[in-house]
Amino acid sequence: LQVAIKAVIRASEIILETFGNPEGIEYKSRVDVVTDTDKRCEEEIVKIIRSETPDFGIIAEEGTNFPGEKIWIVDPLDGTKEFIEGVPHFVVSIALVEGGQPTIGVLYNPVTGETFTAAQDEGAYLNGEPIHCVTKYNMSEIVILTSRSETRRGLWEPYVGTFGELRAIGSVAYKLGLTAAGQADIFASLRPKSEWDICAGTCIIREAGGKVIDLNGNNISFNQKQIRIEPGLIAGDIQAVDKAYKVFTANT
Repeated sequence: LQVAIKAVIRASEIILETFGNPEGIEYKSRVDVVTDTDKRCEEEIVKIIRSETPDFGIIAEEGTNFPGEKIWIVDPLDGTKEFIEGVPHFVVSIALVEGGQPTIGVLYNPVTGETFTAAQDEGAYLNGEPIHCVTKYNMSEIVILTSRSETRRGLWEPYVGTFGELRAIGSVAYKLGLTAAGQADIFASLRPKSEWDICAGTCIIREAGGKVIDLNGNNISFNQKQIRIEPGLIAGDIQAVDKAYKVFTANT
């Protein structure tokens, strides 16, 4: 846990140097963007965790790939679009996976100073204070954190009126942290995500008393051959996830 915290803090120093003035913006695909900051953060994170845990593997978004049974899964800057736009909805995300499941999860928002941490069987914390998933009884009151891009594309329109609020926020990992901290009932995505998007957040959600499932109703494993989590996912309070899953299933 301390290794992960050390790494996210170093990456966050780099992020703050260029926040508001991003450099080296490139499009990896029609929708995926990367900056020089993403790359520099990954280099520094890899340097730290390789020096501290040389026998562990690493998978990171910008191309680092050292296989291993115990493996770090890293997103050096989750929410790059928000970072470019100057919107403080992004985090550094680092998880340690053993036996296919995350045992350590750390998320750090450099702008707000929010540090979400969890270790297996030790609970989840925000800035050192315990956090727990929460939910409301009525579906009409439930708050779901959703994707800004999915919202812009109209994917959430069929659910307007079903839930209490559909709140679009950047960064998948950040939404998982906020949900674990009880600032929403659920985070849900209607499109596939990558392991590095959700791994640390999954550990934090679980340690906060919640659960994470894909839109087929399955629990999620990591460090598998397939790094994409398909077709989407739901995370949050257990009862809220179960209720929302029934709604999503009825609409497919």
